Amino acid sequence: MEKKTIESLYTYLQTLKTSQTFLKNCYKDLPNSDAGLKSFENSGTFMFYLDHGRIFLTEGEKVDIRLKPLLYFYGLVHLLKACILTNRPDYPESTTVLAHGVTARKRKKKNYTFTGDEVKIQQNGLFSYAYNHLFNAEVPPFQKVKMDTLLGLIPEMSDFFSYSREEKSISIGKKAATDLNFPLHLLDSYHLTKAAFIQRVRVYLPAILDTKTSNEQLHIKLEKPMQCITGPFYLHLDKQEIYFPRSRDNFLSIHEIMVHYLLLYNLSMISRYETEYWGELISTKSELDYAIISHYLNVAADKISFLLGEWLFERALN
Repeated sequence: MEKKTIESLYTYLQTLKTSQTFLKNCYKDLPNSDAGLKSFENSGTFMFYLDHGRIFLTEGEKVDIRLKPLLYFYGLVHLLKACILTNRPDYPESTTVLAHGVTARKRKKKNYTFTGDEVKIQQNGLFSYAYNHLFNAEVPPFQKVKMDTLLGLIPEMSDFFSYSREEKSISIGKKAATDLNFPLHLLDSYHLTKAAFIQRVRVYLPAILDTKTSNEQLHIKLEKPMQCITGPFYLHLDKQEIYFPRSRDNFLSIHEIMVHYLLLYNLSMISRYETEYWGELISTKSELDYAIISHYLNVAADKISFLLGEWLFERALN
């Protein structure tokens, strides 16, 4: 899907009338829901969630890096809530879903690195709520996760990590193609046979028509191109290529937007409460953390806007 298609949808939803029409279509097949009444009641909230989310992201691109994490995180949160409202007309049903749903550990003052930091998922709150109601999954595939793992899932970080020969994901094909090509050495890192590897990835792919090996690669022929791409497969927005984790440790069935949620939650907390670390990191640029965070923030806004816009577009087609 092209970025201009997503932009046209955001533009279309900038009025109460079009927002109500969109929501009514979303609600018409939901059980125990008066689509007409609920779409009327929620259209203003839905429109403002989208509007505020986009403003946070747009303004975040203009400000100093010190402020970007906070603006990007709340931009993501507002857009996420707009998406939730298309599936949950009574959102928020209780105050328990209003919390962020994530906790960050207290920073160790000695030898701290952002990539080695981790966050923990709470049972209640927006993260788990969105994970459940947007992606039809009950429980995230982890209780806590390191920033290094999350960063490695984002395809746009791959070129950056390649400079230090630490590529964490690889391109396996174009988004519009029906051919996927996995290096055979992946089977060793996953500790799987060819048959077991195919079985492992099959559930995330369209129907597989054929498989073969040649030139040190496993070729998988699909019935049709991948449409809505989600973990363990991830889309590089500029290259329009599909990326796949190099290691079984990074094989996570989580949608990329939730990866950004966790990264930006932690960065926003650091920027607000770890003043000494954050100020020194930005001012001196002495640590690799600065380059990693800076590169990530350069790609975050566009990716967030695209991914949630794509989700809304697919919702409109259902």
